[in-house]
Amino acid sequence: MRRLIIEEPYAKSAVISRRLALFALVVAIIGIGAARSGLDPAAAFAILGGAAGAAIASVLCACLAFVVIWRSGAKGAGAAFAGLGLAVLLLAYPVYLLMTPRRAAVADLTTDLVDPPAFSLSRPAQAARGDATPRDIAASVRAGQAHLYPQIQPILLDLDVHEAYAAILKAIAAVGWRIVEQTPPGGRSGIGHVDAIARSFMLGFPIDVTLRIRPLAGQTRVDVRSVSRFDRYDFGANQNTIGVFESALETQVDKK
Repeated sequence: MRRLIIEEPYAKSAVISRRLALFALVVAIIGIGAARSGLDPAAAFAILGGAAGAAIASVLCACLAFVVIWRSGAKGAGAAFAGLGLAVLLLAYPVYLLMTPRRAAVADLTTDLVDPPAFSLSRPAQAARGDATPRDIAASVRAGQAHLYPQIQPILLDLDVHEAYAAILKAIAAVGWRIVEQTPPGGRSGIGHVDAIARSFMLGFPIDVTLRIRPLAGQTRVDVRSVSRFDRYDFGANQNTIGVFESALETQVDKK
């Protein structure tokens, strides 16, 4: 006598959730790769926005699957949890950035709010920046930085200006910035400067950086200005750029 085997129903929304999450992961990888390869930022953000949309849809499908499973006893909890977990991981960092006002406040940071370092206007420097030069920092922006980033201060080195300049070049090489123009300290003012291009951590978008090296009595003062090229809000990229450079410079000075 044959036994009748009744297959338990499977929540289709659970399968859809997992597939959407995997799709979102693939699209996110493509978007990050495209951004780092130099694709137009608007296009890269569109791709990443599609990934975020797919991840959100995955979360909704997982929630629907849990309701179906709870009410009918259908299979698919594992697939729903997999889809939900992957989607949440994909959405965690963007949500963290959007929910942290400090990181989304100022796209132009400097260690000198009174007299911010100026970018070079030479043709090679402008060409490296895409034929654009960051504008002067508005008073409102300076006030915002003073409130949000009080820890960003001028860098004082107990080195003469030439030793400091050499340490700065080594620090720039250590952090992987591309120098587009450099002028060693000297002349009447004794001031040196370096213009460079850094890259944001995740997407590799270019960040314009200029450094001013000013001799003082027995010390050298280094001022840094970091400007996000494409975004009104930098989500902490400029703070990270300055912080990474300071750490690398400190390491070079400690070696002396």
